[in-house]
Amino acid sequence: MKLLVTGGAGFIGSAVVRLAMSRGHQVVNVDALTYAACLDNVAMVADSPDYAFEQVDIRDRAALDAVFAKHTPDAVMHLAAESHVDRSIDGPADFIETNVTGTFNMLEAARTYWTAQGKPESFRFHHISTDEVFGSLPNDLRVQFTEDTPYDPRSPYSASKASSDHLVRAWHETYGLPVVLTNCSNNYGPYHFPEKLIPVIILNALAGKPLPIYGDGSNIRDWLYVEDHADALLLVVEKGAVGRSYNIGGENERTNLELVKTLCAILDQKRPKEAGSYADQITFVTDRPGHDARYAIDPSRICEELGWRPSVTVEEGLAQTVDWYLDNERWWRALQDRHGVGERLGVKA
Repeated sequence: MKLLVTGGAGFIGSAVVRLAMSRGHQVVNVDALTYAACLDNVAMVADSPDYAFEQVDIRDRAALDAVFAKHTPDAVMHLAAESHVDRSIDGPADFIETNVTGTFNMLEAARTYWTAQGKPESFRFHHISTDEVFGSLPNDLRVQFTEDTPYDPRSPYSASKASSDHLVRAWHETYGLPVVLTNCSNNYGPYHFPEKLIPVIILNALAGKPLPIYGDGSNIRDWLYVEDHADALLLVVEKGAVGRSYNIGGENERTNLELVKTLCAILDQKRPKEAGSYADQITFVTDRPGHDARYAIDPSRICEELGWRPSVTVEEGLAQTVDWYLDNERWWRALQDRHGVGERLGVKA
């Protein structure tokens, strides 16, 4: 397949690009190269004749039309999005423009292209979204998000993603565009931009800085290794049923405090301090406004219908992630100087 991947220089998008290339697909990487993107994430495939990069903003409809006409993809994997909740609290406009208007532009560009091609049944528009559109769960481990859970977004970020999900479904119902959707839990792993929780903890620990935990650390997330997620996404674009949505989760629920303590224990083993534990650096800070209590995904549909399962436990994935950051200091050092990285964001209310 020839895949048009939006956001392919970002964290999850680059994992999709790398895995797709390793499996023999052709990839057209469309990325605006905003603050969270990094072409080093895909440097290992950049010289392949099966890879093309287009620096295009999904808010630019004319540029999108030109990309479709030039590259004639078999499928779209739409990952480009503003995704940091704290930044959405401080500046929601970028999230509306990119996640809502940008997705509208992608749908219209794809629909125009698909129609011009004679509406091939094999074409797919795969929209990648988040479990945050479902809102917050109670601390009852029997309750999880399913594909039928009503939407209840609580932040500007999740509201913008919920809006984009609704647009994708509407374009399928109204225009017949062959779409598939996925909603994932929290991702982690190599190339994770250093403003998100896990890289913040690793890098602050190594620098001897406080390890900030919002509130009392009781918020629960379901952690999904990014390479497992990329595998699931490629499976859905190839074999998912048109018009269907699939929840993708790691089946690894942890409180934020448990997660940070696990990271500290791994670092204690792999790069011990001269005295004490990295856990001594844990600091509780003022909570994020509207902080959802718990996310947890029931991945039964994708497991039963498509045969996917996560391949690593959170402990295995965290150990691999710590190793990657220890071995790739040049990568993360270069990103720490970007706007807002290392600052406390999302405190406006």
